[in-house]
Amino acid sequence: MAQTLGLTQPANIEHPKISFAAKEIDVAEWKGDLLAVGVTEKDMIKDENSKFQNSLLKKLDGLLGGLLAEASLEEDFTGKTGQSMVHRLPGLGSKRVGLFGLGQSVSSPAAFRGLGEAVASAAKTAQASSVAVVLASSEGLSTESKCSSASAITSGTVLGTCEDNRYKSESKKSQLKSVDIIGLGTGPEIEKKLKYAEVVSYAILFGRELVNSPANVLTPAALAAEASKIASTYSNVLSANILTEEQCRELKMGSYLGVAAASANPPHFIHLCYKPPSGPVKTKLALVGKGLTFDSGGYNIKTGPGCSIETMKVDMGGSAAVFGAAKALGQIKPPGVEVHFIVASCENMISGTGMRPGDIVTASNGKTIEVNNTDAEGRLTLADALVYACNQGVEKIVDLATLTGACVVALGPSIAGAFTPSDNLAKEVLEASELSGEKFWRMPLEESYWESMKSGVADMVNTGDRQGGAINAALFLKQFVDEKVQWLHIDMAGPVLNDKKHVATGFGISTLVEWVLKNSS
Repeated sequence: MAQTLGLTQPANIEHPKISFAAKEIDVAEWKGDLLAVGVTEKDMIKDENSKFQNSLLKKLDGLLGGLLAEASLEEDFTGKTGQSMVHRLPGLGSKRVGLFGLGQSVSSPAAFRGLGEAVASAAKTAQASSVAVVLASSEGLSTESKCSSASAITSGTVLGTCEDNRYKSESKKSQLKSVDIIGLGTGPEIEKKLKYAEVVSYAILFGRELVNSPANVLTPAALAAEASKIASTYSNVLSANILTEEQCRELKMGSYLGVAAASANPPHFIHLCYKPPSGPVKTKLALVGKGLTFDSGGYNIKTGPGCSIETMKVDMGGSAAVFGAAKALGQIKPPGVEVHFIVASCENMISGTGMRPGDIVTASNGKTIEVNNTDAEGRLTLADALVYACNQGVEKIVDLATLTGACVVALGPSIAGAFTPSDNLAKEVLEASELSGEKFWRMPLEESYWESMKSGVADMVNTGDRQGGAINAALFLKQFVDEKVQWLHIDMAGPVLNDKKHVATGFGISTLVEWVLKNSS
């Protein structure tokens, strides 16, 4: 392994493998370390004697001599989202029993994923190896809702259990080995859902690790190596083609190479291709991710408060989403669909060989761009990546990029902007996001704003007016997409990072997987 600046190498930490099972058994008789009960505020309503009215809670409280109701009153536990209480009480088959708040009512995948994460955290604190999760009220749920709820709980548990400790000298390991999900059904259909949730969750963890990796470790070459590893692991359905700088020059990718020119680390243009193991291909798709492993801003260097230069390792968050999806799809193997995963990876640095403000670069579709800001570099790399994607003969493209601060100003830190001229594609992706629980908001593509992107000496400039900056960026990308191809751009500059924990979220992966499956026969 090549030495890195600072001699840093991530520790090779295996994620704990947790066994998930769906069961229909009496929770009072379940034997294990922690019985976790998901409760709404309605479930916590008590009668005039301060006793539970909910049948499951009433039964558990009876076996525990009334201590559960008593503890909930003392701790002012009302079932609000984020509340939890865990106690070691005699009277049940489990060593500990815990109540976990779900809020007023619960219907979204995000709420059940939150339950899984809270249970994982409690299991870690209690050093529990076996956990059961049950909902106090599941009677009103349809079979489909039960399946998706169990799937979301599974996902949350995996994501809440596995922390990225590769760069810490010491870390506490989770003891969790098994999770039983009780009362949401049994059989092959729900087992399949749980397995699917596991696969996607471990792919999200992979995406998080890519984004968390510092730029002195995750160079363009290292990102290409990670992508190649995915292809070799699932070689029966995935292939890799990594283009060198010289090959990109032959393809006339002047826009991408202009950004890469200043860095001592050479660019790597990464193309993975998924083909189903059998049967005909009915739909061809492309997922294109921005892959800036570090963005200094170039000569328009990021300076001053709020410039966030110290977090610019996350500027490859789009590529992490694309490769996370590739890792999941390599295991799921959907039929009838061919998927191209495309990333123009490089660094945006400063040197005597670098691109200057005012330079004109020529993209691979022949369009010329006057670079009026070297810190609007992501769109320059995506321009050539989108042209390349169209040349693969795909019908639909989704690109993901940590593209603009303007989108974060518009939508805040947890919602991604979606831009597309295609109502059909917008509907597909937003429906996929409802299943994944990730938050998207469709933004306008206001064509009149293109006026500010016109150059006196080239076909366009790379930045326009400050107002509507995220829209201008999307309009720029549109210039590099074939009119026959349906295209949607996702600006994920906000949700790429969890600001409170200062770690990556793995945003976009589960939505991309759901979208590909929607397009699978």
